[in-house]
Amino acid sequence: MKRPRPWSTHGWLAAGLATLGSVGSALAQEIIDQQGVTGTMGRPIDISRDGHLSDWLFDVTTVSVGLLFVIMVGIIGWVLIKYREKSHAHYDHGIGRGHLIQTAIISSIIFFGVDGTLLVNSFADIHKGFWNFPTAEQNPLVIEVMAQQWAWNIRYPGPDGKFNTADDVVTLNEMHVPVGKPVMLKLQSKDVIHSFFLPNFRIKQDAVPGTITRMWFQAEKTGLVEIGCAQHCGTNHYKMRGELTVQSQAEFDDWYKAAIEDGKRKFYAEDTEAQWGWDWAAEGDELATRTNPNAIAPKHEAE
Repeated sequence: MKRPRPWSTHGWLAAGLATLGSVGSALAQEIIDQQGVTGTMGRPIDISRDGHLSDWLFDVTTVSVGLLFVIMVGIIGWVLIKYREKSHAHYDHGIGRGHLIQTAIISSIIFFGVDGTLLVNSFADIHKGFWNFPTAEQNPLVIEVMAQQWAWNIRYPGPDGKFNTADDVVTLNEMHVPVGKPVMLKLQSKDVIHSFFLPNFRIKQDAVPGTITRMWFQAEKTGLVEIGCAQHCGTNHYKMRGELTVQSQAEFDDWYKAAIEDGKRKFYAEDTEAQWGWDWAAEGDELATRTNPNAIAPKHEAE
């Protein structure tokens, strides 16, 4: 009996199926856009401006891996059927030139077709959305957040436009923002590393002791969503839960006015521990577009 040449048939079949998987990953975006896949797999509803960028990468990964899984199962099934007990085994070391070329082709199709697509698009999305901070001309709502075990302390500037003054609005685990307006957060931690997480916006950022980190988002829908902590911060980590309310501009203005009056009644000048607010950035750093959300040193440390 003539022995089959190694990889003569099934090797090229594997290459063809891998090519099909790569083409399938390229078509995944169109499937997602036309069929509305986003949100059908149990993820939190996206109410943000840029959350769809993250969802697209997730869906492309799922579709690509699913296709490759089906291809590999098909190859294994075909081999089991074709080479049963009546077949004569042919042994080789698999290091010939043909083997290496075919392996390189298949690997390149997968790495560049699937992984390369994800890598390029993820970097583009980061700079297009998540690191594309709003400028001062866009007049973002700036909010300070001090994380601690086990709560989120949230501070808005009062009518004077400055932080850490008597007219500040300070809340505990409660944040309100207007829909359609850029919101800039600056974060710090009082004790250990926490991570401010908004599942419905597909973003999170660490709050680190001794430094200020930043993140921004823009809500496109109104509603009540959850604030979580994505960094295990101790025994009662589960208590690091807050609520973010997205409102119309008029509703937010009403809440803000009432919160200002409430803040005036709660302010106590001798409570220095409560005066933890800080200026926006270091000396000379304006609220301008930045392409990298690196931490910035606070101008005034918390008391």
